[in-house]
Amino acid sequence: MLDVRRLRLLRELARRGTISAVAGALSYSPSAVSQQLAILEREAGVPLLEPMGRRVRLTAQAELLVAHTDVLLAELERAEASLAASREQVSGRLRVASFQSALLTLLPPILLSLAAAHAGLRVEVTEVESEISLAALAAGEFDIVLGEEYPGHPQPRPAGIERQDGPADELHLVLPRSWPARSLAGLAGRPFIMEPPGSPAREWAAAVCRQEGFEPDVQFTSTDLQIHLRLVESGIAAALLPDLAGASTRPSVQIQPLTGRPARQIFTAIRRGAAGHPAISAFRASLSTTP
Repeated sequence: MLDVRRLRLLRELARRGTISAVAGALSYSPSAVSQQLAILEREAGVPLLEPMGRRVRLTAQAELLVAHTDVLLAELERAEASLAASREQVSGRLRVASFQSALLTLLPPILLSLAAAHAGLRVEVTEVESEISLAALAAGEFDIVLGEEYPGHPQPRPAGIERQDGPADELHLVLPRSWPARSLAGLAGRPFIMEPPGSPAREWAAAVCRQEGFEPDVQFTSTDLQIHLRLVESGIAAALLPDLAGASTRPSVQIQPLTGRPARQIFTAIRRGAAGHPAISAFRASLSTTP
């Protein structure tokens, strides 16, 4: 009989490419991952890994096994969801991964609503960037991801993950109140604060500036949108921010629309088969009614 936990390790190796990456993602040592995969190979009775320089790659038999593992794990998710739905109350633990601005704005009313309606449900929330949390979801570290996707920069769609789009979050140019009111095209040479290079938010923001005919002068970099907003309030820099960052509540800034009224897409993602779990259904229902 093949062990489900070892099959999950094999699937993660297929996704991540190296044993060390699997170990780091799942909090194992590389030697422990190698040992478990060696046991799985003996259970399967066929070679699953073959050397490729200092790394290993999956054999054709291993790829076949991974395809069956995706189906098996989805069925296990459905079984767990059905079992949870058979209980009279929504209870247990729901592990949520969320990006920062949703954690600050969308999640508090969701958590209050869930606590009032389902006293037996424990909701645990971790701040994680969407591009990281989706892989962690696939690996079983979270039950649901509350993620974001910037225009023209789609998030990865890992196998075995199902996504449901939620509200759109409009993006704006946010300027210090002390600066003359102007459109984005008039800010060439002015200092900006943006997210780090390589992030979807940074790639989107830089591309929007280039479409207006200039390369943004990014003097300040942070993943924290509240830092972005604080520097704008202080008269130091301009920023491109979503509604959820809260600029509309700050009297020291001015908000200008962007051409085409772009918006980032907020979404939830779960493992395939888990949609019927009552805790996940309750979370999604609360998100849909959050103003």
